[in-house]
Amino acid sequence: MIRAYELMVIFDRDVEEGDRNPLIERATAAIEAGSGEVVSTDDWGLRQFAYEINHKHEGHYMVLEIVTESAGLDDVDRMLRLADEIVRHKIVRLPDSEAERRGLLGGTVPADAG
Repeated sequence: MIRAYELMVIFDRDVEEGDRNPLIERATAAIEAGSGEVVSTDDWGLRQFAYEINHKHEGHYMVLEIVTESAGLDDVDRMLRLADEIVRHKIVRLPDSEAERRGLLGGTVPADAG
């Protein structure tokens, strides 16, 4: 069954943009290989952590909205867990109502902000 997911990736603050993009592209390729689709990628930029992680206080956040089957995310999870440039990552399944509100599952089209 097709579901909507949100993938948050926190890169080490010292990782340059040129080094972040290939990892995101590899994750996207792995998702697409598992018959999924990355609907959007949102770069949140440098943010301060709520608590210290690996002696760091800041990280670069990126959020991807994904539509796929859950089996297609195992390889992505493993790849991100092994990447030294990534401090943390989290894959969360969106509730169907939220996915439809965002227009990810073919429900309603999201309203324009503003």
